[in-house]
Amino acid sequence: MEFGYWEADETGTLQYQSLSKSLSEPLVEDEQFWNIAAIENYLLFQSLERIYILDTRDDTVTIVDSKSKRAQLFLIDESVYFNRSGEGLFRLEKGKAELISNAPEILETEVAGLVTLEEKLILVTTRGDFYALGQDGLDSWTHGNLGELKDMEIYSTTQLEDGSVVLGTISSGIYHIASDGSMIQNIDKEKGLANNTVLSIYEDRDHNLWLGMDNGISILNLDSPFKEFSDKIGRLGVVYAAQVFKGQLYLGTNQGLFRRPVQGDLPFELVDGTPGQVWCLRVFEDQLFCGHNSGSFLIEDDRARLISDLPGTWDIKKIPGHPSRLLQGNYNGLSVLEKRGSNWVLRNKLKGFEISSRFFEFLDPSTILVNHEYKGLYTLDINNELSVVDQIDQQPPKGIGASLVRFNDQVLYASNNGVFRYDTESGMLQADTLLTQLMYSDDEPPIGILITEQENNRLWSFSQNTISYISPGNFDNRPQLTRIPVPADFRRGLGVLGFECISPIGSDRYLIGSSNGYVTLELDKIRPADYEVYLTSLGNEYYDNSYKRLPLESGLEFPYTDNSLHMEFTVPEYDKYTEVQYQYRLSGLYDEWSNWSRDSEVTFNNLPYGKYSFEVKARVGADVTRETANLDFAVKRPYYLSNLAVAIYALLLLLLGFAVHKIYRGYYKKQQARILQENAKREKSKKIKAKRKIVQLKNEQLKQEIESKNRELAASTMSLIKKNELLNKLKSELSAVGDEPRIRSVIRTINRNINNEDDWKIFEEAFNNADKDFLKRIKEIHPELTSNDLRLCAYLRLNLSSKEIAPLLNISVRSVEVKR
Repeated sequence: MEFGYWEADETGTLQYQSLSKSLSEPLVEDEQFWNIAAIENYLLFQSLERIYILDTRDDTVTIVDSKSKRAQLFLIDESVYFNRSGEGLFRLEKGKAELISNAPEILETEVAGLVTLEEKLILVTTRGDFYALGQDGLDSWTHGNLGELKDMEIYSTTQLEDGSVVLGTISSGIYHIASDGSMIQNIDKEKGLANNTVLSIYEDRDHNLWLGMDNGISILNLDSPFKEFSDKIGRLGVVYAAQVFKGQLYLGTNQGLFRRPVQGDLPFELVDGTPGQVWCLRVFEDQLFCGHNSGSFLIEDDRARLISDLPGTWDIKKIPGHPSRLLQGNYNGLSVLEKRGSNWVLRNKLKGFEISSRFFEFLDPSTILVNHEYKGLYTLDINNELSVVDQIDQQPPKGIGASLVRFNDQVLYASNNGVFRYDTESGMLQADTLLTQLMYSDDEPPIGILITEQENNRLWSFSQNTISYISPGNFDNRPQLTRIPVPADFRRGLGVLGFECISPIGSDRYLIGSSNGYVTLELDKIRPADYEVYLTSLGNEYYDNSYKRLPLESGLEFPYTDNSLHMEFTVPEYDKYTEVQYQYRLSGLYDEWSNWSRDSEVTFNNLPYGKYSFEVKARVGADVTRETANLDFAVKRPYYLSNLAVAIYALLLLLLGFAVHKIYRGYYKKQQARILQENAKREKSKKIKAKRKIVQLKNEQLKQEIESKNRELAASTMSLIKKNELLNKLKSELSAVGDEPRIRSVIRTINRNINNEDDWKIFEEAFNNADKDFLKRIKEIHPELTSNDLRLCAYLRLNLSSKEIAPLLNISVRSVEVKR
């Protein structure tokens, strides 16, 4: 074992710093340290063997022997006291032990505490004995109600700032003793502690009591306006009504009517005859009335007397103008109680109205308003004898969860749609905009019924996170709203919705019923506080769920690979009924504040590069911290967006641009060459087409010329054929006439004309013009052909028949056939 201290490093992580390792004298073997105290510039570390006194100015250590069965140091008026087993009580003076008392009472036991009560130095032993320590020794010191501590094994003691004393025991929790020695309360495991063994006690600056238990730590909010009574075993049940009457606190629950003295810590006892559901508790003429599921009871000390057996008494009220009569609302209508002599009895039931009457109010002695949560509002006119309902007017409900109360001499109707005021002139409900605006805020509308308190003229309501009350202003009667923040768990623990209970039990002190006991509220203990919010942790989170803590300092720059940040923050507030909520924003990413949340941590994943400013503020109850906790940081650019990378990208971009330019330039050149080539091809094609066209035209012209020549040739040939046919005919006729010389002369002339070479030359010239080089080619191929053969070929070329050729050659058709 050793001693030292924990110190937070730059990341907020506590690091242990040993002090004992630097001692010149070694520790006792297996030495265990049980106590640490601070006084002026000194720190005292106490084991079962020694006290080590560290001077924080020069880090020197003084060792004092203090062998004891328990390591206890007592700081009284800047002096340090301790006990040595079997030797007595000592005081440290200038680093040395000075004996104060070795009285037998000290030697026979161990000292558990040294406190100041009634301006006396009181020594508390582990056996629960109290002694006044004076110059003449020890004197027994007792107080009336401290006898229960006798033979109680007390282990730890501390004196609080207000002068009261808290004793920690081994098996009974703690005992809280007032500065005058009277017992305030005992708190043990049954009342909320983790267990009954209290080994150490510490009071913080907010007057919370920190208890080091046998296993764990418990915190008592001694200065809290709320005090909780928890019915761990469920004997009480759900509390529906409460009333302080003649020094007794009465609780009406679903298990019956219970009572116990207001002062002290005695258990609750069931009032005889009241098992079952209790609905209300009312005091009239110094008598306590109980509205019960079984009827109405008059409570007389620890017993109940049934005065009405009509089932289900919701509530009991005075009847205006009839001091000896009371009106009660029952499951099946209304009934009248009457005082006869000193006794209260059931007088009659109001005839003509059988509706459940949980909420009712008098408008005047003969007019009653009755509200049914689902059926609506009834106006009842009753006769002077209070026996019959003469007339009933009904208005439909104006929402769900409706209740009816009298506040500031006005009848108010409240539902989920707001507050309405009953207008006596019109007989209708009219919206009360002022109360509705005050009570029905967007974030905290009332949940449940409204409850009036006549003593302080307050109108109470409950919402999800607040207890609120309306009261007249100090300077005028304008209503003022006061909100008391509570955790949402508190509202859920109030029991059945619509049956809330809050009752005055003292000056500005109230009892609030819950589903397993009750909570008391002291308004004078509600004080505004100045809270601060702190950043407690900053770190990087990674995909593999690993975590790296970082220094809590502004100006940090994180690599882009560490762009997921986890932050934790807190307000050091430990009151059970004070809820802390947080609101944050990350400027640079989210400029708007987040919604209020109880989460005290936030993670930002994959933050873009840039500069950020994180702010967080807290709302403790209704108080918002004036200052925010801030942290400025930056996320660096990723490597691919660094200056070097950007320069490389720029260079690559230039190169790419140049390459693209070159490629496009080459492309355009190729395109230009292709276009030029295509244009050239098109021009060439055009020229070829033109030439072809010219050739075609020439061919057509030649064809036409040939056709013309052929026609001429054909005409010439036909003319020649005709001529030769004619001549042959003449020749034949002449030959038939005779053989005269003149005829023979004519025949010779005819023969010369038939075989006229001039005609052939003319024909040959025309034929050559029509069919160039035909005769020439024939001659080249067949040089043996005669002129007559060539003529025959020419005629055959012209596709002439043998009959047509015969006259031209001046031979017979048969000869032509042979020649062919």
